[in-house]
Amino acid sequence: MSDNNLSYDQALRRIEEIVSILEKGEKGIDELSALVIEASTLIKVSRAKLRQTEEAISDAFSNP
Repeated sequence: MSDNNLSYDQALRRIEEIVSILEKGEKGIDELSALVIEASTLIKVSRAKLRQTEEAISDAFSNP
């Protein structure tokens, strides 16, 4: 499943998993780098989903 097809909740859960892995500090630098990049992408996707929701709500209230 691509990052864009994840629900907001799925993306948030994966970000939380990544943070937990990073906090443990048990991974090598290459894997840590890949995890940070994945988390960054998931954060961007999550922000986009929040913006879309805000716009939909704004449109619903401005065009009753």
